[in-house]
Amino acid sequence: IHYLFHFDIILASISCRSAIFSFLLICIFLSVYNIKVCEAQAKPPTAKGLSYNFYDKSCPKLKSIVRSELKKVFNKDIAQAAGLLRLHFHDCFVQGCDGSVLLDGSASGPGEKEAPPNLTLRPEAFKIIENLRGLLEKSCGRVVSCSDITALTARDAVFLSGGPDYEIPLGRRDGLTFATRQVTLDNLPPPSSNASTILSSLATKNLDPTDVVALSGGHTIGISHCGSFTNRLYPTQDPVMDKTFGNNLRRTCPAANTDNTTVLDIRSPNTFDNKYYVDLMNRQGLFTSDQDLYTNTRTKGIVTDFAVNQSLFFDKFVFAMLKMGQLNVLTGNQGEIRANCSVRNANNKSLLTSVVQDVVETLIEM
Repeated sequence: IHYLFHFDIILASISCRSAIFSFLLICIFLSVYNIKVCEAQAKPPTAKGLSYNFYDKSCPKLKSIVRSELKKVFNKDIAQAAGLLRLHFHDCFVQGCDGSVLLDGSASGPGEKEAPPNLTLRPEAFKIIENLRGLLEKSCGRVVSCSDITALTARDAVFLSGGPDYEIPLGRRDGLTFATRQVTLDNLPPPSSNASTILSSLATKNLDPTDVVALSGGHTIGISHCGSFTNRLYPTQDPVMDKTFGNNLRRTCPAANTDNTTVLDIRSPNTFDNKYYVDLMNRQGLFTSDQDLYTNTRTKGIVTDFAVNQSLFFDKFVFAMLKMGQLNVLTGNQGEIRANCSVRNANNKSLLTSVVQDVVETLIEM
């Protein structure tokens, strides 16, 4: 009886362990399932005409060509990553992601790149885009738009400088017009703007406070000219700014009209991470538009969340980039596929060729 009693205990113990093991397996399964569901829900709706496999048949090596070339560029000068990311922002915010910021001015007036907010865009960024266009045309023919190349270079700029890797929908067409100086100014608030101004401006583009704070995190890489922030130094230092930080900035920018440059993120200027938000919590944000995100009640908590959780920042940044990257896109037979990213195609023959290519692509996919 004594042995039977112990045997019963052993059986009960085994049964209990099996139940616990089964319970743990179920928990693990549900956790993985929930993660997969979250991942599936982590993308905003895809704009009509765009898709995640748009060039799979017409230019299958597109992404590898872009990434391989950008690796070479960044190995020589990682600072170009920030230039390409900023170019995508300035393209999308004005009249949508149509590559209009790439266009030179014409008889109708100066191009977007000549408007004040765009004068500090890196000249090399435009050259990189055009160089990629040429490489892709050699590989696939003229099927990839300059606006898609701009979006892809921004994505790879983030990843190759230490940020998240993510897929983006493609299929954008290039715009036939560029915005006026005033429209460009109206859609690109200056760095002296406060958080309320930035929030209001981007709300018109269906970007909420979390999107705004996440996209501002793009300032974790790159540089700025003194003129973009000396309003915080002269005639007196902004009291919100950390004093030591301000003193160091005055050494770089000894006068309000100095044309020197400094990094946007003092902790890790060439690495895409969440240190930008740590800067803000330490009152070391460079622009008013940056630092005020930690003052404004609608954004302060988001800044704190991103400062302590880089994964959360990466997730929200990707989501916001996908939203921004689909603003007012041209698709289908709209716009064109430029033969030169800085110039609209010369005549109707070019436009017709572009349309015929679309029809051929559609037939191939069918």
